Amino acid sequence: MIKLQTYLKGDLTIWVVLILLSLASLLFVYGSISPLAFRYSGGNTLQYLFKQGFMLSIGMFMVYWVHNRNFKLFAKFAEVLYWVSVALLLFTLLKGTNINNANRWLTIPIINQNFQTSDLAKISLIIYVARYLSQHKDNLNKFNTGVLPVLLRVGLMCALILPANFSTAALLFAVCFIMLFVGRIPIMHLLGVVALGVVALGMMIGIASVKPDLLPRATTWKNRILNHQSGSEKENFQVIQAKYAIASGGVLPNGPGKGNSRNYLPHPYSDMIYAFIIEEYGSILGGIGLVLAYLTLFSRSLRIAIRSNSHFGAYLVVGLSVSLMLQALINMMVAVNIIPVTGQPLPLLSMGGTSTVFTCIAFGMILCVGRATQNETKGGNHAIA
Repeated sequence: MIKLQTYLKGDLTIWVVLILLSLASLLFVYGSISPLAFRYSGGNTLQYLFKQGFMLSIGMFMVYWVHNRNFKLFAKFAEVLYWVSVALLLFTLLKGTNINNANRWLTIPIINQNFQTSDLAKISLIIYVARYLSQHKDNLNKFNTGVLPVLLRVGLMCALILPANFSTAALLFAVCFIMLFVGRIPIMHLLGVVALGVVALGMMIGIASVKPDLLPRATTWKNRILNHQSGSEKENFQVIQAKYAIASGGVLPNGPGKGNSRNYLPHPYSDMIYAFIIEEYGSILGGIGLVLAYLTLFSRSLRIAIRSNSHFGAYLVVGLSVSLMLQALINMMVAVNIIPVTGQPLPLLSMGGTSTVFTCIAFGMILCVGRATQNETKGGNHAIA
């Protein structure tokens, strides 16, 4: 254990859970991928297994590499990362790969890998907000000069994500709102943020009603909300099948390869992987077990934030950990029909490409702050940055 801690620094519990979830992902994806493999690659399930393993390998390498950096470097590049993300989001809206009437992806030449630019945007905006809160902590009680500048940056990024991906834009806005709350912005200013958000949402709905072509996804968002409220079996096919999968899973595990939902459940390897996991591994191990795993990651991350001697490091860890936890909760709540379908993947477990890598980068940043905190504790260095 001591030898392991020599290489894996920051928080050993987070490292162990990350490794276990990554290994479990290979098992879950391989077990759920057969219909997709038969449809697109002649039944070659190993192709998808190797791809998932390759992306996870890159991701774990990024965790290790990032966690050995000086986290203050992230603050130095915050401005550049923000504007690069804005440029990529704008380019994606105009020239991105269109899938399901949404321009969310850029296709990377040569390797032909889709890259969802909002994944980079989430991390870059969280870094920017963390840096802003740490640098302007004495001026946040003033709305015009303290809160409004960062709010405009958040609004711009979310506005560029929103036309193609409402759930990601809403999640990112919620994360930034929580970061502002943790940054001790006065409650009246936060209520003003909520009011501006409601006004912006109302304007968006009004524009979509008058000019549907400007927001072609608005009809999809509306239908998902109405279908969720109606409970219609025809209109909620995906969620109904997820319920069947969960019900057939029972309390105790059925065992790997014993589930049938892969044959009828839409996207059992990504959006609905939580339902597939419960079917094969039961409600206790597969359902509650995964919730506890994510709660462990979240609680250990908050422990790092609380112990950090850096305002920037603490805000960064809070933003990243809240983002990952909310994403996991949203995916699981969709599977059990608490909220409408969103398309948010389950971090580290859903089959993914660059999204898996960016999730790992986020955990690498969390561990990076944790490693710095450990070093400061041992060396008695209490400098705040």
